[in-house]
Amino acid sequence: MKRRDFLIGIGTVATLKPLAALAQPRTLRRIGSMSSLAADDPISLARLGAFRQSLSHLGWTEGREVEITYRYAAGSAEKMSANAVEFEALKPDVILVNGAPALASLVRVTKSIPIVFVAVSDPVADGFARSMAQPGGNVTGFTDYESATSGKWVQILRDVAPNLALILVANTPGNPSTPRRVSAIENAAANFGLKVKNLPLTNTGEFDASSFDQNSGLIALPSPYTSSQREALIKFSNANKIPAVFPFRYFATGGGLMSYGVDVIDLYRQAASYVSRILKGEHPADLPIQEPTKYELVLNLKAAKAMGIEVPAPLLVRADDVIEQ
Repeated sequence: MKRRDFLIGIGTVATLKPLAALAQPRTLRRIGSMSSLAADDPISLARLGAFRQSLSHLGWTEGREVEITYRYAAGSAEKMSANAVEFEALKPDVILVNGAPALASLVRVTKSIPIVFVAVSDPVADGFARSMAQPGGNVTGFTDYESATSGKWVQILRDVAPNLALILVANTPGNPSTPRRVSAIENAAANFGLKVKNLPLTNTGEFDASSFDQNSGLIALPSPYTSSQREALIKFSNANKIPAVFPFRYFATGGGLMSYGVDVIDLYRQAASYVSRILKGEHPADLPIQEPTKYELVLNLKAAKAMGIEVPAPLLVRADDVIEQ
């Protein structure tokens, strides 16, 4: 073989080898997404869209660096449990989950798969973590509540309904945070001489107008069930002219009188940073649980007008957003 042909052959091999390596299928990192809402719920779509966008900005694009397996529960505790068992079998690199009931389902089946939660009120009191600063296990994430929130709900409700005498607290039985939230509302209500009645929900039929009188108000606690049934809750309170404060913006934008709480979509954006760090090798035990730093008050003046409620000027000034149409 001539020296020139030999050198050309070597160059060809050197060129082809990297191309062959590039042709090898790439192993994608696996993320499990466990939502408490329905697959077609606009809020669920918005939350996961924000998560994927933030994750992509961090270098993890779905279908290129990561594959995401989605499971939904539509507020069903049975479906949450089934989804948790399925994820334990699939063993993804990390699981994103929202809400305490869904997180509880996961913790029951795995102590090894890393979990990043969103919108869990008190992960330490519920036994999901050892402490906020050092979770110590396979769970970390972003909370959606602090004790002062319950007092704010009571105050806001009283501001729009000065003759308020009774607060009904719509909640979901079995949600780990329910007893603490109800107790906090009772303590806050006592300062104003208001009574509190617990209203556990298993279906929308339990909203009976006879439970209310003209001096009643409603606080809907955050839970997968109240979120999945928000249209029915809003319709009921508006139709019966019952002043109500809801936990998240999408209740007010969906027609409810008012909401006060954290921006959960922003929590999903933040959750992407923890998922990224875990994919890069960090452990949930070493990632501090983050508490909310911003709350938003949203008022729906169209709903207020239909209910014959005049929202006081100081509350309008405090509002982060006012819906007029």
